[in-house]
Amino acid sequence: MLKYHIVTLGCQMNKSDSERVQTVIEGMGYRWTDHEEDANLLGLLACSVRQKSIDKVYSKIRKWNSWKVNRNLLTFISGCVLPADHEKFLKRFDIIFPVSELRQLPGMISQYGVVTPLQQVTFKEPRHAGKPIKTPGIRLAPGAETAPRPLLARPEDPIHEFWTIRPSYNSAFEAFIPIQNGCDKFCTYCAVPYTRGREVSRPSDEIMDELKELVEKGYKSITLLGQNVNSYGLDKPGSEIAFPQLLKKIGEFGDGSGKEFWVYFTSPHPRDMNDEVLEVIAAHPCLAKQIHLPLQSGDDEVLKRMNRRHSVEEYKAVIGSIRRILPEATVFTDIIVGFSGETDAQFENSRLAMERIRFNMAYIAIYSPRPGAASTRWEDDIPMAVKKQRLHVLTGELTKHAKEYNHGLIGRKIRVLVTGADRKEGYLSGYTEGRIVVRFPSADLSLTGTFATLFVTSSAPYAIEGDRISQPSSVRP
Repeated sequence: MLKYHIVTLGCQMNKSDSERVQTVIEGMGYRWTDHEEDANLLGLLACSVRQKSIDKVYSKIRKWNSWKVNRNLLTFISGCVLPADHEKFLKRFDIIFPVSELRQLPGMISQYGVVTPLQQVTFKEPRHAGKPIKTPGIRLAPGAETAPRPLLARPEDPIHEFWTIRPSYNSAFEAFIPIQNGCDKFCTYCAVPYTRGREVSRPSDEIMDELKELVEKGYKSITLLGQNVNSYGLDKPGSEIAFPQLLKKIGEFGDGSGKEFWVYFTSPHPRDMNDEVLEVIAAHPCLAKQIHLPLQSGDDEVLKRMNRRHSVEEYKAVIGSIRRILPEATVFTDIIVGFSGETDAQFENSRLAMERIRFNMAYIAIYSPRPGAASTRWEDDIPMAVKKQRLHVLTGELTKHAKEYNHGLIGRKIRVLVTGADRKEGYLSGYTEGRIVVRFPSADLSLTGTFATLFVTSSAPYAIEGDRISQPSSVRP
C-alpha cells in the first residue's frame, strides 16, 4: 500500500486547504501515515508569511531528500509560496503547484512514473488531442517536462474548481469552511496578496450547502475562513450577498435546525466591520459570541506605514460597538512588534491600546520582512533584543487582563465544547463559546465532540477549570 504524509504550516486557511489535498491524494489510492519515514509521497503546505515557517520548509526537505538515497520517494510543496521562495523550492522539491491547480496533481505524479491502484479511474480528465499544454503556475523538476501532460478542465477562476473538491475533514466535530480567497488590502508587511492573489468570494450557495451538511452530520464548531471575511461578496456586487447577509442565512438556518452548534469566522478587517454584522450575531444563538479583530499596532503612524487604513480611534470605536451589542463576547487580536521604524513611543502606544481594550487573547508576532511585501524596501532597523523585549511587555499586558477576565468567570455556569483528554490525567479539556480553554475532571472520552455544562471553580491567565453539572443549578448564568 502506498502511503502519504502532509505537513501543514501557517494559518487555518492552509489547514483547510490540506483537507482538500488529502481528498485528491487518497483518491489516487494513497493512505495516510502518521510517520514521515513510512511515506512514499511527502508534501508540505507552506507559509511564506513568516520566516520561521520557511525555515521549517528547508529543514523538512533536507531530511526528506536525504532519504532518497535509500528509497524511492516523491515530494511536493503547495500553499502560500512567494515568487522568490518558489524559485528556490524548484531545486529541492519534485513538484510545486498552487492549491488552485490541485486537480492536476494526479497527472503530475503520473509523470514521474508512479502507478497508483486507482490512477485510471480517479480524477479522470479529457486529454488534449494535440501536443501537451504547459500550465501557468506549475513547475516540475528538470526532466519531468518531457512526460505527457494531460490537459485538465480549467474553470474561469481555478480557485472555484478547488472549492468543489470535497474536504477530508480531520475532525468529527470541528470544521473549516473557506468562504473567500486572496486579499485586496495590501498591508505593507503582508505577503498574502502575492501568494493567494486578489479577493475572490466563494458562491454563498456552496457555503450554505457545506455548512448544512456539516450540521446534519453533528459538527459542533464551524469556522468561516478568509483573509478578510467581512469583505465577502464585495468582489461580486449585485450577483452575491454581502457578509452580514451570509451570516443571517446561517443564523436563520441554525434557528430552525434544532441543533446546537457554534459558527466562528476569521479574520475580519477593522475597515469593513460594522454594526450590522454585530447585530446579526446578537440575533442568532449559533453565531458564536467571539470576535477576532486584528489591531497590528496601537500607533497611527505605524498603522499608516502598514497601510492598514484605519486609525486607533476608529478601531476603538469598533470595539465599543462590540461591547455594546455583544457584551458577552470575547475579543481576540493580532499585534506586530518591532515593525520597521517603530519607536519606543510608538510601541508604548501599542501597550496603552492593549491596556485600554483589555483583550482576551492576542497573537503577538515579532516582525520579520518577507520578500515581495512592500515593507522589505525599508530597513529592518529594530534589534532582535528590542523586539523580544517588546513581545515580553505585551505578553505581560495580555496576561494581566486575561487573568482578570477569567477570574470573573468563577462561580458561573458555562457551556463548553469538549475536545478530548487533557494533559492532566483524569481530566477532559475543551473551550467555551468565547474560546476560553477549559478543563474538568472526567475520564469519559465519549464526551468528546459534545457540549457539556460546567460550574467554574478556578481560573488561570489563559484557562479556567470547573465541574461538570447535568441539572439546572442556582448559579448565575
